[in-house]
Amino acid sequence: MKRLMERENRVSPALPAVTGPQGGWNQRKTMLLLMALSVALLAAVTVAGQALEQQALVTDFSRKNLPPSLAYPFGTDFMGRDMFVRTVTGLSMSIRIGLLTAAVSAAIACVMGLLAATMGRFVDGLIIGLIDLVLGIPHILLLVLISFAMGKGFWGVVVGISLTHWTSLARLIRAEVLQLKASQYIRIAEKLGEGRLAIALRHMVPHLLPQLFVGLVLMFPHAILHEASITFLGFGLSPEQPAIGVILSESMKYLAMGRWWLALFPGLFLVFVVVLFHYTGDTLGRLLDPGHAHQ
Repeated sequence: MKRLMERENRVSPALPAVTGPQGGWNQRKTMLLLMALSVALLAAVTVAGQALEQQALVTDFSRKNLPPSLAYPFGTDFMGRDMFVRTVTGLSMSIRIGLLTAAVSAAIACVMGLLAATMGRFVDGLIIGLIDLVLGIPHILLLVLISFAMGKGFWGVVVGISLTHWTSLARLIRAEVLQLKASQYIRIAEKLGEGRLAIALRHMVPHLLPQLFVGLVLMFPHAILHEASITFLGFGLSPEQPAIGVILSESMKYLAMGRWWLALFPGLFLVFVVVLFHYTGDTLGRLLDPGHAHQ
């Protein structure tokens, strides 16, 4: 008995170390801080781009083709436009397009996933067939076709990206709804006489919100890259707009002349924003995952 009491006394001082991190700094709080900083940075770029939109169009041929300097950190282009201002404005436009298209794609995915899982085998088969059809066509080709059919420009890009990015999230929503249908409270609601639409809206959609929110954030980087891609190919935003795709497309003509700054800085900042969006979505998914709640 004495040895047992001595052993408990030796073990008991270590107990606060197990419960201590819950009241102090832990990995979960670190992820929250980094995600907040990422969101704040992206919001600052968006607001700054809107404020500098008119300045990005100002031309001055007396300062054309200047390399990076203190006055012009990203240099100037062949029309004397400030490349730093144009880059920030282009990133702001890309972020806004990414937000809009990701929201529309998430809404389409939610509706399709709910219909596939709740409206019977026939509707399920139609939606699964539509998903396979969209996934079976090369992505960039489908984007170009839709954007061209819509007359290109802003709305052509938005419609094209929105109609091609919902498939993966729709499959995830469908799988989640099928699991929810087997739960006890959904069966009770069915026995109480509630309709399929009422059950979907009142009992299923609240459980799908975390998946929808994470999916929306993770679609941002794909939407931004595809907007820049089809604009670069000439099937997206108009050349008059200071978009990243337009900037990169124009810079290709001058790289052989040694004007490397025209493509380097916009390309690096585009990659940075895409990685930041991806990190934010991945962090948000881990925060909402119950398996990481103890960290």
